Amino acid sequence: MTAAQPPAAARAGAADALGGKFPKGFMFGVSTSGFQSEGSFPDSNWTRYVDRKAYGIKDPYRNSVDFRNRYPEDVQRARGLGVNVFRTSIEWSRVEPRRGVRDARELAYYDDLIRRVRAAGMRPMITLDHWTYPGWVADQGAWDNPRTGRDWLRNARFLAERYRGQGIMWITFNEASQYIYHELLARPMNLGQVATMRDQLIKTHRAAYDMFHQVDPNVMVSSNVAYGAVLNGIFDAALFNQVTDKLDFVGVDYYYGVNVRNTTAINSLTGEFWKIDPEPEGIYYVLKNYQRRLPRLPLYIVENGMPTDDGKPRADGYTRSDHMRDHLYWVQRAIADGVKVIGYNHWSLTDNYEWGSYRPRFGLYRVDVLNDPTLTRRPTDGVATYRQIIADRGVPSGYVPKRRPGWCSWEDPIATCFGTIPTPPAPYRD
Repeated sequence: MTAAQPPAAARAGAADALGGKFPKGFMFGVSTSGFQSEGSFPDSNWTRYVDRKAYGIKDPYRNSVDFRNRYPEDVQRARGLGVNVFRTSIEWSRVEPRRGVRDARELAYYDDLIRRVRAAGMRPMITLDHWTYPGWVADQGAWDNPRTGRDWLRNARFLAERYRGQGIMWITFNEASQYIYHELLARPMNLGQVATMRDQLIKTHRAAYDMFHQVDPNVMVSSNVAYGAVLNGIFDAALFNQVTDKLDFVGVDYYYGVNVRNTTAINSLTGEFWKIDPEPEGIYYVLKNYQRRLPRLPLYIVENGMPTDDGKPRADGYTRSDHMRDHLYWVQRAIADGVKVIGYNHWSLTDNYEWGSYRPRFGLYRVDVLNDPTLTRRPTDGVATYRQIIADRGVPSGYVPKRRPGWCSWEDPIATCFGTIPTPPAPYRD
């Protein structure tokens, strides 16, 4: 089916986006997380899941990509891209390996990491809970136990006070829906435990938001939501819907969409993310929908990226550069159409441990953990592309996305099923 010509407002937005730039002050960043990249990880729920080969665990953790010892070089790699935001996590398991006992050496590591990020001209975005918690928390029943929320808040206050005034953007819980899902499979949990965990995460986020603003009034706090196509209503209900009054920006993670001709997102259920055909235009509709729901808040794309199968090229020839340009093109279109997008993070800086497997490779820099004992960082084509997009503050004027918009997308059925999709004013490349 050939898409109809867009309405006049959309055509005007297209012209602005194709001829314009990302606004000054727009935040370009890279994302990673502690457990997935640091290596040398202390006792935690996830080290235990890996040790007993819980559901979905395929590869040993080993030392991951050893970010814990190589962070100075990786921070410089991020700086070389020109990004001005560096997202990672401060791991509770490291800073409080036993209840009430803080590890001075690990705190010094995080102090230095944040210092280096800021010295490199980047703003830290710090996640407090990227699905991991200390082994002693697991021993007390994890989120089944109301004490866990109080312990979590105590740790969060300690970090808020330690790093106040440093311009940190805080993420409380990374993708609460996926956090609950992974715990459901790996612990495992029954439905009563799932409901208890959900209630605890909501209560804890709300208290953390107030606490952070009490400690550091100008701080920005959010909890990024995983966009889940046909399951998005369930994903939002995990935490997001109950905390919209306790967010300073809407954090969105967008990886895939669904349309009548593309249902490959089903592969996410088996962890074969590389089999998913990207739907770049979906990010445009997702951003518009969240802005419509919460017009007072700006939006930040906390994660977006494309996995390859163990670093091999995709069979369809679609590259990391194509994926990045196409998605950022549609982000520019959203901004041109009035959506208040303030930032974009690419997931991830390097390949890392994707919750049980090293096979999905998201990194701008390749790292072959299972076969390369040197853990050498090797740049993908995405490095030069992202550097150029940041330097130019956008995709080239007149850029035409490589991936054709799909027909009748779940992201906005009314717009995409009835011919109002804002198509670029030029033929698509094959």
